[in-house]
Amino acid sequence: MQVLGIKTDLVRPGDDLVEFLVRAMNRSGQAFQDGDILVVSESIVATSEGRVVDLDKIQPGDLAISLASQYKKDPREMELILRESDEIVGGIPGVVLTLNNGFLFPNAGIDNSNAPPGHVVLFPADPKGSAIAIQEKMANGKKIGVIIGDSRTHPLRLGCVGVALACSGLEAVEDARGQKDLFGRELKITRKAIADNLVSAAQIVMGEGDEGIPAAIIRDSGVPIKEASGEIPTIPPAECMY
Repeated sequence: MQVLGIKTDLVRPGDDLVEFLVRAMNRSGQAFQDGDILVVSESIVATSEGRVVDLDKIQPGDLAISLASQYKKDPREMELILRESDEIVGGIPGVVLTLNNGFLFPNAGIDNSNAPPGHVVLFPADPKGSAIAIQEKMANGKKIGVIIGDSRTHPLRLGCVGVALACSGLEAVEDARGQKDLFGRELKITRKAIADNLVSAAQIVMGEGDEGIPAAIIRDSGVPIKEASGEIPTIPPAECMY
């Protein structure tokens, strides 16, 4: 399997993301092959869609001010967290754990990194729609998949891993139940987080800081390209062991 980074120019709100990616690929002599999977950072998708917010224009309410004091957050950012999330689950100083559309996100996915000073970047408004649109515009006759990716920590583990917000052209999770282990025992629970694992692989190349590589092509992964899109399966909180 190969992971090929796509180094782009700085994307600003309102820029055509597909145009930036195509120009970057042409500049480096890259081209899609059948079976390739394009992983794109959620922050560059959100930035191109204008999801960048000037904190000076946010007026925090009473609840935001109270929670900001509790969790040691900027009240303006806390106001955005309340707007962007379905539920505040808890948190520690500096980080609020939120639930939105069945997913747990730190700070409702609001990102300070790679945002202009005094600004934050929200999640894409419709990651599923964004993944489908990028695939349709960039495929150019090739069978490719697209994943909108982010980074996340696991409970009680230090460091970030990749997580998929949405995908198009591949199944996000492979059901391995019914397969046999090395001793012939049937797997009862196992499902493979294909999209998440591909994002983790891509992020080794893409990085988290000033690398300027917001997207990557994963080649020869063996993951089939299908007529599937968008949905990342979730587990109800009552059934989640964490």
